[in-house]
Amino acid sequence: MLHAPVSKPEEESPSLFAQARSAVIWRSGAQIVGQIITWGATFLVIRILDPHDYGLFAMTQVVLAVLNMLNGAGLASGLIQQPDAEERTIRQLYGMLIVLNFGLGAVQFAIAPLVAAYFHQPIVADLLRVQAFIYATTPFVAFPYALLARAIDFKQQAKVYFLSSITGAVAALTGAYAGLGVWTLILAPAVLYVTRAIGMTKVSGHHYRPLFDFRGAGDLAKFGGLMAAGQFFWVLQSQADVFIAGRVLDPATLGLYTTGLFLTQILVSKFVPAINDVAFSIYARMQDDRDAVAQGFARSSRMVMLVAMPFYIGLAVTAGPLVATVLGPKWVAAAPLVRLLALAMPAMTLQVLFSPACSAMGRPGINVHTGMIGAVLLPLAFVVGLRWGVTGLAASWFFAYFVYLAITAWRVLPVLGLSAMALAKAIAPTVTPAIAMGALVVGIDTILPAMAVQLRLAILVAAGGVAYLGWLWVFSKDIVLEAIAMVRGKPYYRPGEGPVPVTSAA
Repeated sequence: MLHAPVSKPEEESPSLFAQARSAVIWRSGAQIVGQIITWGATFLVIRILDPHDYGLFAMTQVVLAVLNMLNGAGLASGLIQQPDAEERTIRQLYGMLIVLNFGLGAVQFAIAPLVAAYFHQPIVADLLRVQAFIYATTPFVAFPYALLARAIDFKQQAKVYFLSSITGAVAALTGAYAGLGVWTLILAPAVLYVTRAIGMTKVSGHHYRPLFDFRGAGDLAKFGGLMAAGQFFWVLQSQADVFIAGRVLDPATLGLYTTGLFLTQILVSKFVPAINDVAFSIYARMQDDRDAVAQGFARSSRMVMLVAMPFYIGLAVTAGPLVATVLGPKWVAAAPLVRLLALAMPAMTLQVLFSPACSAMGRPGINVHTGMIGAVLLPLAFVVGLRWGVTGLAASWFFAYFVYLAITAWRVLPVLGLSAMALAKAIAPTVTPAIAMGALVVGIDTILPAMAVQLRLAILVAAGGVAYLGWLWVFSKDIVLEAIAMVRGKPYYRPGEGPVPVTSAA
């Protein structure tokens, strides 16, 4: 969804446009297909396991998330951001990734008993010790990824990610049906990451050997450190709810909450990162042309919200029959939480789009400062929300994230050369039809007679889909045509904005 300046179409680089479109098709396309397979397995596993299992698993994820922000992903981004890195720098990155991740595995193994004591759940220590193995796979995923991303080659990566999604899904189903309980949730990612490490190393075809002499790698370490700092504050935001609530809520209630959160964050956590991966590489190529980045960001945001808004509003207004149908009867208590969380997700989705653009412009420090604000704002909101139990915790997301989005936009938009009014104008046509769709679905739901939840869900989804697409076609036909042109890789002349280059898919 990135664009070169529309005022100078003759200067557009066809090779960059083609790379951008191909990258998104492969990265996002494989992500979608892979996630469909993964979701099919995940929802089956959810129906088999209990909320208690997911509550225990969520406790371990707090530790993994905190330690993973030190796994060197920021270093890999630093290599992507450097267009002409020397071989010594590349080898040093490889060495850094190995040292960091093997060290993190050892740290997690050592602190496992302390974490179990904090949550008052002894089994958490055993789960964490086994999960420590995953760190050994990270260097052999992150390093090949950096090499391929520098070349904007996401085709090979997509194939590996697709294959690993299948192996992880098979492992999850096998564990669930074998009665492994919570250990199913440990087995599946372990199989997935082993497959991914082997596959990424193979398809990259790199000949580099790790170098453990890190002299002269200061610039790479500094950039990576800033990226890691930003990720650290992101982790504090994203894991603070479980860290705080884990000592207050029982594992079953925590499981209801985290599974509801998983359902509502499917789009922002599974699909948006795929777009951001490509976006960072393209923005880095375009960083000297701020007009191109500004226009690209506005249009990227519009295309993302074109899908995100009806998805989230649809989740909110169909939460009851959706949860009963997809997750099963044992999860119906999660429906009110899904409804509240879904309403917060549009703000979160838009907020996470800012980070790759800002970092690619050479300003990761702004992400760090913004992350620091979020690391205070969100935990504070969670603490206050918990005064009203798990429902208050879910509701706190809505209030906190809209404030956080406003702060992020205020700090980052000037770097991109984009005004808040221009961004609002870009995404506004996606908001109105989604709200109208939601109101219509609620109205239909109130007049429908009692019936099977599956049939009710099908009627509501069909009505909502027709309402949303119909509104767009009548009142914002140009956006529909823009989206079609994006998929086809064709230029589109949107009124008042000029030609939309084929990079709109990035």
